[in-house]
Amino acid sequence: MRLQFTGALALIALAGGCAAERQDVALARAYGDVARRIVAAAEAGNDGWRKLEQLCDDVGHRLSGSPNLDRAIDWAAAALAADGHENVRKQPVMIPKWVRGAESVEMLAPLPIDIPMLGLGGSVGTPPAGVEAEALSVASEEDLTARASEAAGRIVLFDVPMPDDDEASGAGYGTAVRYRGAGADLAARHGAVAALVRSVTTRSMQTPHTGALRYRGDKRIPAAAITTEYAALITRLQQRGVPVRLRLKMQAHSADERVPSANVIGELVGSEKPAEVVVIGGHIDSWDVGQGAHDDGGGCVAAMEALTTLRRLGLRPRRTIRVVLFTNEENGLAGGRKYAEDYADALPNHVAAIESDSGMFQVLGYGVSCEDKQREAVAVAQLQAICDILSPLGKLTAKAGGGGADIGPMRPAGVPTLGQRVDMTHYFDYHHTPADTLDKVDPKLLTQNIAAMAVTAYVLADMPERLGSRP
Repeated sequence: MRLQFTGALALIALAGGCAAERQDVALARAYGDVARRIVAAAEAGNDGWRKLEQLCDDVGHRLSGSPNLDRAIDWAAAALAADGHENVRKQPVMIPKWVRGAESVEMLAPLPIDIPMLGLGGSVGTPPAGVEAEALSVASEEDLTARASEAAGRIVLFDVPMPDDDEASGAGYGTAVRYRGAGADLAARHGAVAALVRSVTTRSMQTPHTGALRYRGDKRIPAAAITTEYAALITRLQQRGVPVRLRLKMQAHSADERVPSANVIGELVGSEKPAEVVVIGGHIDSWDVGQGAHDDGGGCVAAMEALTTLRRLGLRPRRTIRVVLFTNEENGLAGGRKYAEDYADALPNHVAAIESDSGMFQVLGYGVSCEDKQREAVAVAQLQAICDILSPLGKLTAKAGGGGADIGPMRPAGVPTLGQRVDMTHYFDYHHTPADTLDKVDPKLLTQNIAAMAVTAYVLADMPERLGSRP
């Protein structure tokens, strides 16, 4: 099959301006049969669900710096070794440690209510007696600025709904999540004593969503997320002129120094160009609520089992496929940065990096980002050919723009970064909540994600030219 494909490329090279289009045809012809074999093998039986059971039910949530994360790292390394993968190792990484502790938000007036909440990762705590103040609900940064004179001494609530347009791509997330990250600083700038944010989701059944904040200013105030329902209630009361008094208590604190952790790595070593690498993976850490099933236990297991599926079929591509399970994505990105730092000299030989961190839902295709936009256009066309040979999984498409937080540090070195795209319509129902548990994962869709990852990684690691390069 390789000789046939190489000959086809020699003819294509003579075709001038039609080369990119005809290259895609040749790629589909060369790898269509092996893609169907991989998909059929994954669907006939794989170990993904058992692995995800072990990670979610036996280990549980995996907050950075916690004993659970240490157990997850040990489990992942043992599982990769048991499946026969080569060069299994733990890459040491020093990471931040944040502890949640006991926490609560109470409405004291106009009536007593215990409000469902979750402190934001990295937040400072309150004094033992808590912080008590009148709430000020604002709809945006501009609204806060306009009411700056009212913010001093108040608990500022950013009641900013996540837009529900184009939920399949998660398009509305960036609009609302900005206030989770920066709300505490914005409120502190105007003298607030604490900050609350509306949970970043379009649907809620009194489920709070946590996530990381970033302190940039000198004054650090405690911050938490409350449910969309109570954010809306506080806003309605304020609009009617009814004062809302709240008490926030948080024992949150961060360790003074970083603590040891690790990325977990395993490989299927390439047959002809072992120094050239395709990275596939997700992040092994999670928040300390739920089980981190969709975010991102499923992504880790999909990458692990994709490699195992190829090994069981006896498929060894030209280049090395390397699984990397990154630590500390949720509240630091130390794992992704450390990988790019330690492998800086080898990054020119990284032909692609694929991250799965959007949940185990219906696969829609791939997005790709390259520093060189001309190369990116070629890569999109090549990925579309791969999507076409994944037709047993549905109609998949490739587009420009993709990647992930952990593989982002590789992009400046010229590594094409890919995101495995899925239907995210219901991802933010569970994202960063106690509801992100194994029962929310469909085993058939987990298998679909495994198959898509296995085919894409294999083709990228085996095709004669690199992703984004013309023959």
